[in-house]
Formats: sequence, C-alpha cells, structure tokens
Amino acid sequence: MNYRDLGNTGLKISEVSFGTWAIGGSWGKVDDSEALKSLDQAIEKGVNFFDTADVYGDGHSEELLAKATKGKEDQIHIATKFCRGGDIFAKETYSLESVRTYCENSLKRLNREAIDLYQIHCPPTEILKDGQVFEVLDKLQQEGKIRNYGVSVETVEEGHICLRNPNVKALQVIFNIFRQKPLEVLIPEAEKKGVGILVRLPLASGLLTGKFTKAHTFDEDDHRKFNENGEAFNVGETFAGLGFAKGVELADELTWIANGRKSMATAALRWILDQQGISCVIPGFKNRQQIVENLKALEEKPFNAEELQTLRTYYEEKVKNAIRGPY
Repeated sequence: MNYRDLGNTGLKISEVSFGTWAIGGSWGKVDDSEALKSLDQAIEKGVNFFDTADVYGDGHSEELLAKATKGKEDQIHIATKFCRGGDIFAKETYSLESVRTYCENSLKRLNREAIDLYQIHCPPTEILKDGQVFEVLDKLQQEGKIRNYGVSVETVEEGHICLRNPNVKALQVIFNIFRQKPLEVLIPEAEKKGVGILVRLPLASGLLTGKFTKAHTFDEDDHRKFNENGEAFNVGETFAGLGFAKGVELADELTWIANGRKSMATAALRWILDQQGISCVIPGFKNRQQIVENLKALEEKPFNAEELQTLRTYYEEKVKNAIRGPY
C-alpha cells in the first residue's frame, strides 16, 4: 500500500481507500457478513481510511465500520458526513444544536470519541455561501468531537467557495475520466492551499468497469435505477450525469485503456492516481472480490503523456457536453 498526505491534516491515508455507500444500501442487495469480511480484508491489505455518512443505510454503514475497526481506532481513520438526514435547504439543519446532534449520533454508531474528518454532505450552494455552518464546525472542533472538517461538493463552484475558508481541510469531489473539470482549476488550487482531495465515484457508478451492456437492469432499491435522471438527488451522483445508455456507449470507446493493464476498472483508478493533487480514491464495494480488484490499481503502470492527451481530447470532444446537471 502507498500512503499520501490528506492535505495538511497530518493524516497519511491509503491512496486506494474505500467508500461505504454500497454496503449501507441503495446499491442493490447487501450482505452484512460479506461486508464485514470485505472491510477486514481491506484493512489487512493496508487500507487505513474509509468514507461513510449518517444516511448510508440510516447509519448502518457507520455501525459496520465500528465493528470492523474495533480496537484499531488509532490506526484506521474514518470520514463521515452529515446534513442529508434533515432538510438540506433549511438553515436550522446547520445550526450548532442540529450539527452537534448529528455528530454525536455518528460518534455513537462509530463507537469513537472523535471523527477524523467530518464532512458537510453535498449541501446547497447557498448554505456554503452563507458560511455559518463553518463556524459551527469550528465549535465542534474546539469541543474535540471532530479532528478535521471538509465538504463533499457537487460542483467546481462549490469547491472554490469552500476553499475560501482556511479551516476546510478536505474536499470530496466526483472525478473520473468522464468528469475531468475539477482538474482544470479546483484540484490545483486545493493542492496549493494544502487541502486534501478525496475522489468519489471514480468508476462512474460502475460504467468504467466496462462490464455493462445497454440491456443491463438494476434492482429497484439501487440508485442506478431510481436516480438515473436525478429523481432522488443530484444526477451527477449516478453514472456521472450521463445517463446509463449514453454512459455505456461512451465506456465502450474506452476499452483500450485496459491494454497492457489488468482491467478497465483498475486502469480508470490508475488514471485518477496519476493526477497531481489527489489524496485518495474511494471506490465502493459490496464483496471481497471488489476489494481485491480495486486494490490492483496500485500495481498498474502509469498513463503516458500520449494516453493522457488522448483521454483529455476524448473528454472535451465526446463527453463534456453530454453531462447533465450542475457540474
């Protein structure tokens, strides 16, 4: 395992870490026993950082992480998130009383005394512009309930708003071969300010594994079924905002990235890790095999300059204008 600085937090985290949305719910059927075995396997392989949220399975993924990291709390770092358990547009959701309650409930489920990285979970732009929530997080940090805080953002604009606050230590962004916009200005600016970058949805909801055909169907409780067009939350969280059919079509043109590499998925993760300013990627998983496969990205050969330029041109000419939703 390789470890990278999480901005200037002082934390060194595994460059391939894992998100736990899938084992909490909204990605189809999940088995708790397999989820726990998968977490154990990741930890055995050197993974020391996991991302979760209070709404993943209504706190279930936090509870699973508590079981998997019991006795290892000092070695395994956890980032969790808040706000989507309430009305994300209401100012009261971001009051000191509300956020303290969210935080304390997460701490109970995680069975921890402090949260390593506490993130606002994709709040509306206006909440970030208002900025009062950052004062609330400063207070919780002073109380010792959180060690660092950051923001999971939907757009580059929101990322820049967050970077104006010197106490924001990490940004979580959707970034992959299909969504390269953060690479232009946001990621370099974050690196300049010592702010960590966590990359979520690095495989674009599975599109960049190359395993889907247009005929594939998803379970009713899978967000790839119920949020394909942004029906439940931001459309960019599902298939990078491309829609399934368009995404499969575009992914089929990328199969070449696996040439001389282990798979299309590990190549897609390697592409992200090759970019300057990235702290870690946090792909999801539901079983041990997905842990093993994602960790193979560590062994992949880097992309050369010609390949990088080809992928940039591909994004500019074929992908960028097909992405729906705020970006």
